[in-house]
Amino acid sequence: MTAIRIAGEAPLHQRLARMAADAQYDVADERGSDLRCIPDPGALTANGARIFRTGSVPKVFLSNDCRFNCAYCGCRCSNERRHRYSHEPREMAEMAVSEAVKNGHGIFVTSAICRNADYTEERIVATLQYMREELHYPGFIHAKVMPGTDPALIEQAGRYANRLSVNIEVARASGYERIAKQKNRDNILTPMRQISALIRRKKAEAGRSRSPFATSQTTQLMPGSTQEDDRTILTLSEALYRTYRLSRVYYSPFQYRHPAKGYDLDPVSTPSWRTRRLYQADRLLQLYGFTPEEIVPASAPLLEEELDPKLSWAMRNIHLFPVEVNSADYDTLLRIPGIGIVYAKKILRARRYCTITHDVLRKIGVSLKRSVYFITCNGKYEGGAATDRPDSLRRLLATPSTPVYEQLSF
Repeated sequence: MTAIRIAGEAPLHQRLARMAADAQYDVADERGSDLRCIPDPGALTANGARIFRTGSVPKVFLSNDCRFNCAYCGCRCSNERRHRYSHEPREMAEMAVSEAVKNGHGIFVTSAICRNADYTEERIVATLQYMREELHYPGFIHAKVMPGTDPALIEQAGRYANRLSVNIEVARASGYERIAKQKNRDNILTPMRQISALIRRKKAEAGRSRSPFATSQTTQLMPGSTQEDDRTILTLSEALYRTYRLSRVYYSPFQYRHPAKGYDLDPVSTPSWRTRRLYQADRLLQLYGFTPEEIVPASAPLLEEELDPKLSWAMRNIHLFPVEVNSADYDTLLRIPGIGIVYAKKILRARRYCTITHDVLRKIGVSLKRSVYFITCNGKYEGGAATDRPDSLRRLLATPSTPVYEQLSF
């Protein structure tokens, strides 16, 4: 398959749109607070501190001339209708910096696997090097690591990127044979393991090492790709966070609409609500102290469409409620639907100076739309008889199947 260089054949915004479409299964979002970044020009707080913008990180795609034949990917080598292109590292670097500076959120540099993993990663490293050393771009860079990449290339990529990612994609090792026959769990976990070890080592050497390295790592799963349940996905995510100290696990809905050569699959279209629920459950794992067993027990291994994961847990454990907000500890407050990290801390601070009432909760900004059914304030309960009728409470709190904006129980 011959790749066609597309330099100059279309306006930059069209080329970027094409690259973003080709990179649909590579996800990146706001950089977080651990990374170098460009401040919003002229944006200052009242005390003069610069404001750093956050948001989705735009993507540039080095090449869609892929030698792999993954069933779900439009760049697969068997897709004869795909217009193929490749960029030279210098050209890619210039486009990446232009887009990164305009967008203000940094850039994600990724690619299909052209020729082989090492060849592709060499070109990504060359792009990153040119961005840093020739164009002097100081901002956030998220770079993709190809499965099976040589360890030396991974270390080079980490010198220039703030964040690295290797996509694990399927929740079961057997799933690669089902949707991505040229991939396997080992050539994905091996680079993840190396990246994790290098990040830990560089953090341990802070102040003593002049050799920079990326400060975070992410990966991605595709729910629906192997007919797995959410319990399987979240159990794997928890293990990845614990073992490799990932910053994020992203979830992209698996879509298989058109037949791919070499595969005998029925059409699949994972609903967006499932991905949304997985992101919410992921936050419970990372920030709220929940375990996969609590979120999706063996008796209920699928997340619910109508209830977000925290509310679903509360309904299964209605015997633990209502909670008295004047005496509950921080971890207990976090488990109350409608009360998240910010408001749990506000409640603890307010308790130093007054008795918490429902009016006090309203004054400090707590929404009682859901929490009122799960709390007492100085012994007073304002949820009516809801907790005595769980089925009625469930119907009352259920959200529409496809909400545009959803009031979370966080």
